[in-house]
Amino acid sequence: MTYTETSMDALRRDGDELADAVVATLFERGEVGKFNSLMRYVSTTGQELPDGLPGVAREYLRTTSVPPDWVDWAEMERARLFFIDNNVHISTALSFASMPACYVVPNVARLLSATHGLNYPSKRMAETGQFTVYLMRPDAFEAGGRFIPAAQKVRLLHAAVRHHLKRENRWDTDTLGVPICQEDMIGGQMFFSLTVLDSLHRLGVHMSAEGADAYYYAWRVVGAMLGVDQTAVPTTLDEARRFLDLYMLRHMGPSEEGAHLTRQLIDLYEEVVPGTLFDPVVSALIRYLVGDTCADWLEVPRTSWDTVVKAAPHLLGVLETIEDRSPLGAWALDRLGHLTTALELSSLTRGRVMHYAIPEQLRKEYGVGGAASRTHRWSPPPATVS
Repeated sequence: MTYTETSMDALRRDGDELADAVVATLFERGEVGKFNSLMRYVSTTGQELPDGLPGVAREYLRTTSVPPDWVDWAEMERARLFFIDNNVHISTALSFASMPACYVVPNVARLLSATHGLNYPSKRMAETGQFTVYLMRPDAFEAGGRFIPAAQKVRLLHAAVRHHLKRENRWDTDTLGVPICQEDMIGGQMFFSLTVLDSLHRLGVHMSAEGADAYYYAWRVVGAMLGVDQTAVPTTLDEARRFLDLYMLRHMGPSEEGAHLTRQLIDLYEEVVPGTLFDPVVSALIRYLVGDTCADWLEVPRTSWDTVVKAAPHLLGVLETIEDRSPLGAWALDRLGHLTTALELSSLTRGRVMHYAIPEQLRKEYGVGGAASRTHRWSPPPATVS
């Protein structure tokens, strides 16, 4: 697939027709609050929908309740096993690389600053982590799974942001394109897939090519569930690199919102890390994973740990050697990974399950200024631009 400035410009004109129509109807009828209240209790696939749910919402939930018919379930299982084997590393990459990558795109940073709910970093990070955990559970797409309802609600949340910005004339569509447009949604899909894989490689995590391909495939399924037009999405990691390189060249740069969101993220994780001695590790990890240019744009402070963090690949290599050579060591590290992820989510959510709701208004002050095999080890696709 070939990506050009022209083809990318076309993607900026499109949103999500289905979700946009549902949200517009809910606002027109004054039923958003009613929808949010009733949907608070709908959290698993196959759960009976509550009485009184607006008809347009009921039809949307029915239409979006099944995954795409092209899903390769064997590949999804490979992705799940890849996640289990690397859950701590993936959580690290999502928190300290994927989210900052979103913040380094000014328009995306401004959109993330748009709602009251997204103004709270613990909620934002918990939703991201919880969404990924839901996806990688064996029952993700089965009755009782939590992934599909979460995806349905996130899709409506995106549509609500588009609705507010356009209705209140607070977004320059002619210059910036549709808010949360297809290009930005595909960019987000790349941040949570390719950027994660790049970060694992940078950390020295051993990955098989098969595992990396499966993880990327799983996020293609996620994109489809979130209303991303998959005919425009890269189908291979090589194509993904071409798209992401062009996307970043087109849009990345410094912004007040990006720096503010990054400061929130750093403060949040410094609170999660016990004591204060290791607080600088958070900034050092972000700088190591996103690079100095992006880190400077995001105003990530330089610390004495910047050099120390570069030893992370060597430490992970030792741990993976233990895992490979000792079944007991492998079991212990897997359990540690599970507990670490669970503890992180518990700390971020204060022990509560997060609720994805349609924002009924935007912030008043919001403004827009314009199983790892040592053979076939995965190597990132090379950069496509100088």
